[in-house]
Amino acid sequence: MSYTELSALGEFGLIDHLTRDIRLKNASTRKGVGDDAAVLDYEGKRVLVSTDMLIEGVHFDLAYTPLKHLGYKAVAVNASDIYAMNGTPRQITLSLALSNHASIEGMEEFYAGVYLACERYGIDLVGGDTTSSRTGMCISVTVLGEAEEEEVVYRNTAAPNQLICVSGDLGAAYMGLQLLEREKVVFQGNDRTQPDFAGYEYILERQLKPEARRDIVELLREKGVRPTAMIDISDGLASEVMHICKDSKVGCNLYEERIPIDYQTFKMAEELNMNATVCALSGGEDYELLFTAPLDRHDLLSALPGISVIGHTCREEEGCRMTTRDGNTFELKAQGWTNFTKKEEGPSHE
Repeated sequence: MSYTELSALGEFGLIDHLTRDIRLKNASTRKGVGDDAAVLDYEGKRVLVSTDMLIEGVHFDLAYTPLKHLGYKAVAVNASDIYAMNGTPRQITLSLALSNHASIEGMEEFYAGVYLACERYGIDLVGGDTTSSRTGMCISVTVLGEAEEEEVVYRNTAAPNQLICVSGDLGAAYMGLQLLEREKVVFQGNDRTQPDFAGYEYILERQLKPEARRDIVELLREKGVRPTAMIDISDGLASEVMHICKDSKVGCNLYEERIPIDYQTFKMAEELNMNATVCALSGGEDYELLFTAPLDRHDLLSALPGISVIGHTCREEEGCRMTTRDGNTFELKAQGWTNFTKKEEGPSHE
């Protein structure tokens, strides 16, 4: 790949270079990139807005994160927030802080990932900002979505005696991160050693290129199932279950044997002497959907591909618990990654 310094184009030249091929896909986008503000028209629908930041050295490490994958991930994790509200993402704004080490070719790769995700999820890039950074790359994405008023699903609307369900499988993204970190340490000790990722392609993809679960939202709509509460899993299953329980003033019972965990996750956990269930409960970055649903939907939901019924809600005073495979019950605790700890070592996840 060739290397051209950003100074060759300047800020506005870079923006023009990276956004010149944008084609708008949504009727609600009246004006996108190229003015002081985007102009959107939602014709009476509920507007959903969410924003996330990704910081180099905290949320990602460019030593092993391809820029194209990073661009894709930046869009996907924001789209996930809108799907978690049972909505449809329509537009994003993207702001970047870049160091002097960035190149035009590198930013082309990053934007190629952004555009690929925008195409995948039907999203328009309608604006943003760029500035310089002395501490590495910073990515800030704001996503706007829409939903009919009666279709919006919140975290605080679960009730006792409802099903707790999850899409996909859990813990894979965290184990992918552990694998990448391990191979990075090996490489730093001997730069002639090639990383060994054979047999672990799935968990690597879950970390480097996660997918927002639009397919699950569409499947539930197709089957006539409206979740009673929903959230996406960015900080680990335990943390997200407890968000719903706290906001809805309910308790929960989860069953370890029902938590979906992929074979590669089990295998990697065993290799690193870690507990796969703990990784699923506390790992984070899976971006699966966790939702509650009426009990009478049990048979329907159990038969749907990609959905697992992992427990049920109960009265708030019963607390949040999990029953292990051997029949023991313990109190759930949220142990996912948190900001502003006294000591942060290496890239973390949020």
